[in-house]
Amino acid sequence: MLVHWNQPARLAATIDAFRDQSVDVDLLVVDNDSTPEVRDALAVVAADVGVDVLVQDRNLGFGPAANVGFRRALAEHEGDWIALAPHDALPGQGTLAAMIDLVEAEERRSGTRIGLACADVGDGHLPVVDPYFGGMTVVAPDQTPAPPGGRWEPADYPHGTLLLARRACLLDIGLFDERYFAYCEEADLGLRASRAGWGVGLTRGVSVRNPTMRSGSPVVDYLMHRNTLLLVRDWSGRYHAGIRVLIALGQLGAGFVRPSPHQLAFSPRGRLLGIRDFLLGRFGPPPAGLFGEPAPDPTDVAQSAAVTVR
Repeated sequence: MLVHWNQPARLAATIDAFRDQSVDVDLLVVDNDSTPEVRDALAVVAADVGVDVLVQDRNLGFGPAANVGFRRALAEHEGDWIALAPHDALPGQGTLAAMIDLVEAEERRSGTRIGLACADVGDGHLPVVDPYFGGMTVVAPDQTPAPPGGRWEPADYPHGTLLLARRACLLDIGLFDERYFAYCEEADLGLRASRAGWGVGLTRGVSVRNPTMRSGSPVVDYLMHRNTLLLVRDWSGRYHAGIRVLIALGQLGAGFVRPSPHQLAFSPRGRLLGIRDFLLGRFGPPPAGLFGEPAPDPTDVAQSAAVTVR
């Protein structure tokens, strides 16, 4: 199953990439309240490739939309793995099979059952969770080229560009926490999997591309800061979350004095509203007013694609 929002051409390319895998996949499109014109185009794409479409009545966000697909897959399919990716992610040929092979090899080597894995976006980084900064990526300790077939690397969480979730793991730990809407839910899921004894990691050298991803809207800044504070509070405690609030405010002031072109997102209003809503316990969708300042690219508020692998 694939989750989509207002990008039928990109979705069509993603569908083609998943249909070109060397393992069988069952595709289901979950549309995240696209415009009527886009839904019409999506219906044509779906009819061409023979997939079902579930139309949602609002933009659910990354985690809740993915959960729609997860629930359908868990109820109607018996495959061990469900793959999750944005609607514009492009896995290489053989990516899913290579990921599963690496997971199985690691399970035989370590004796630990793997619950979550992600593909390699080619940045040389590893997903980690910091007690103050939450989910982030750092330069991987091992920078040697991956051997043919790839290399398994343990990680704190799987990034959402292409994520494999084992059916038994999801049944054990549950699905995405829908308070997050988008951003940081993968980190929370990874921490829950690790706490329950499941292995989590990255398949180095097994590639996926996300060529159209860009960020920078008030919605992104809002979600990243609100959700990072939620993640830090829930997993590291209120003291760490309090320090993270001070860091965020300090970064906000520094951004006014010396703006950096390298910031993923910088919106004073979005950031302040994110901090405010965290302190007030307001989670779920971001304030509607932020979407007009300016409207985010559809790949900013992450939409997801879930693929059941037989």
